[in-house]
Amino acid sequence: MSRQSENYQTLKAMHASAGAFVMPNPWDAGSAKLLAAMGFQALATTSAGYAFSAGKRDGEAGLSRAEVLENARAIVAAVDLPVTADLEDGFGSAPEACSETVRQACAVGLVGGSIEDATGDAATPIYDFDLAVERVRAAAETARDLPFLLTARAEGHLHGRDDLNDTIRRLQAFAEAGADVLYAPGLPDLDAIARVCREVEKPVNVVMGLRPPYFTVAQLADVGVKRISVGGSFARAAWGGLQTAARMVLEEGRFDYAEAAMPGAEIAAVLDAGGIVDRS
Repeated sequence: MSRQSENYQTLKAMHASAGAFVMPNPWDAGSAKLLAAMGFQALATTSAGYAFSAGKRDGEAGLSRAEVLENARAIVAAVDLPVTADLEDGFGSAPEACSETVRQACAVGLVGGSIEDATGDAATPIYDFDLAVERVRAAAETARDLPFLLTARAEGHLHGRDDLNDTIRRLQAFAEAGADVLYAPGLPDLDAIARVCREVEKPVNVVMGLRPPYFTVAQLADVGVKRISVGGSFARAAWGGLQTAARMVLEEGRFDYAEAAMPGAEIAAVLDAGGIVDRS
């Protein structure tokens, strides 16, 4: 069995196990190695984190499928863990585009990925229901013959469409169309998350760290969440650390930010040998 097939089976088993697990989002090979060394069992790419590292704004960056998959390829090559990808809207409105994106994603070693129903067009930010479902169905039909776990995302709550009934209707339809995991970022509270988990029959992913409220892994597991991701929030935390250090130098002429920095020897252990990091 190939490493990719083994990772796919591992990821499937994680979704079938008891409780919830955290699948954090590295934005490059180095951050992937660090998260793997710290003990996480699966990783997911972040289009936001990658956009920041490329000097572009998330959502308006115009990242191409080729760019996103090349970033994913580097992350896959850096670690032995299952890696899934943020595949945005499938890089095209047509169902065939979503299908081709899944095929190419699997070809770079990914064992999963998400397709969202956001259009990227501020005037009409969410795909019409029927087209959204057909896009997921096309992606799922391609994924069915591959070692690839498909996540379908209902993005309404990130685009001012705070209609939980519509979100659940979409997630249920995505599940029926063949999605393996369901994801509705931006749900307003724990009650909404619990309702989604009750009313769908596939594992649910929830993102934490983007904006309050912040719930614990235990709280999310208690209401039925299976998978927890962090989106671009780890990348933003890294930017925040850089900004804090730079302000200390620029505004105060001090350099003691270095006391909180990760020692070079620990970084070398991660990059050279995948050493386990113990920061306790």
